[in-house]
Amino acid sequence: MPQVVRIKLTSTDLDKLEATCREIKSIAQRTGVKISGPVPLPIRRLVLPVRKSPCGEGTKTWRKWELRIHRRIIDLTINDPRVMREIMRIQIPEEVAVEMRVSS
Repeated sequence: MPQVVRIKLTSTDLDKLEATCREIKSIAQRTGVKISGPVPLPIRRLVLPVRKSPCGEGTKTWRKWELRIHRRIIDLTINDPRVMREIMRIQIPEEVAVEMRVSS
């Protein structure tokens, strides 16, 4: 019975995220697994306003720092457990967080 695996990837570095998605996609195409994705999800933006003046005196000017979190979802329909082992062996960079859910 085929298993459906949902892989959710999140990262602040878009290039490393896309490289990981390409690697998973190439494994899926090479092994003949049905793949859906990578589907880009909306970007999370964390904005942190900080005062420009170090002492707190003077004009009230603000600098806004922004952290963008990119997310992707990949759905795989796997018949063979060897494919899952091959996906688990991928070298994933530190900046990329991976969450996998398996359902049958």
